Amino acid sequence: MRVLYSTIWWLALPIVFMRLWWRGRGDAGYRQHILERFAIYQTTFPFSSEKLIWIHAVSVGETRAAEPVIHSLFSSSPNCSILLTHMTPTGRATGKALYSKYERKIVQAYLPYDMGWLMGRFLKHFSPRLCILMETEVWPNMIAQCRKHHVPVLLANARLSERSFRKALRLPGLFRQAANGIACAAAQTEADAVRLKELGVRTVQVTGSMKFDVTPPQFLLDSGAQLKRQIGARKVLLCASTREGEEALILDALEKHNLSDALLMIVPRHPQRFDDVESLIQAKGLRMCRRSALNDAQVPSDVDVILGDTMGEMFAYYAACDLAFIGGSLLPLGGQNLIEACAVGKPVLIGPHTFNFSAATENAIEAGAAMRVADEDAMFVEAARLLKDDERRNAMGANARRYAEQHRGATQKTIALLQRMLDESSHDEQAA
Repeated sequence: MRVLYSTIWWLALPIVFMRLWWRGRGDAGYRQHILERFAIYQTTFPFSSEKLIWIHAVSVGETRAAEPVIHSLFSSSPNCSILLTHMTPTGRATGKALYSKYERKIVQAYLPYDMGWLMGRFLKHFSPRLCILMETEVWPNMIAQCRKHHVPVLLANARLSERSFRKALRLPGLFRQAANGIACAAAQTEADAVRLKELGVRTVQVTGSMKFDVTPPQFLLDSGAQLKRQIGARKVLLCASTREGEEALILDALEKHNLSDALLMIVPRHPQRFDDVESLIQAKGLRMCRRSALNDAQVPSDVDVILGDTMGEMFAYYAACDLAFIGGSLLPLGGQNLIEACAVGKPVLIGPHTFNFSAATENAIEAGAAMRVADEDAMFVEAARLLKDDERRNAMGANARRYAEQHRGATQKTIALLQRMLDESSHDEQAA
């Protein structure tokens, strides 16, 4: 089955390359460092591989989730170095921003396409001692090559939705073999653990979600407070991490529902869509301004919408809002992470489609931190009520902060697993 999978990769490679170049029209980052995607490196790796740990974080969410692990690694093992790989330019840019203070200890690169010879060349070049895959990034040839080169794999912050599990079972010969090559998985929930075991992962331990351990940086909270001062007395409804198709629904609903004097702030999930969303807002005849153009100016009182068009400021946007709606949930896209909003103490509204964050969403609703709405119209109806009811909104915000704080600790459990794997790896090398 893996031979067939690799053959499909070979046949699809010209299409993959053209798609990469095509996506570069909207995001120039897709046209940078292309050789890395084929395991070709133009510079010598600057660190010793003796204590090199490889962390793969495909995009923005995974890169942020890796933050507490990276901080903990450097605290407990100051002599280690980290190879941080991504698949998207936004993930790479997020990593550069988050870990700039470790620039002499972290190297970033794109992960090669999942072809055996590319993955083999990648592993020979870097020779990591251990691989940490964030969340759900399981590539069959990558796992096989890690096994061949004796690189143990830890699946950290692991989640496997029922939908993804069913998809994997359609090709059991491919994904069961890959799952069996994972040395250990640190699962977010019991349900994730059960599905991972059924798929074939040998050792699974429930550790919780490391996203609860991400601490909002003070400079972003300060930036959010400054943005709130620029907005003035108006309440702010934030629509965070919206996906394609959702902004049109939100703007249509805004025309039908009265938010009184509240301000709508929209932050699209993908930066290459900032201009498209601006066009949608302007087509509705709404007055808007872009966050990047504000500087220190006050937001004019006749502005209807602020477009959040900056990277790495999500905590600032949450700090500036009074109520947060989490995108990716109006359409069947699986939802986005609501934990960051809760960590800042903001009440949350969430749409009907949250299968990617099912447990976190249901637990937040049960804790009184979040409320599910059926569609965009229901979202605006409930938002209007909450923005007028300070007591109820503040109570939800307090519940949100308490919920986030109560679920901390996954990073410590994951680091303990990681240390055990490193000790076993050292013992095996000495025995050899």
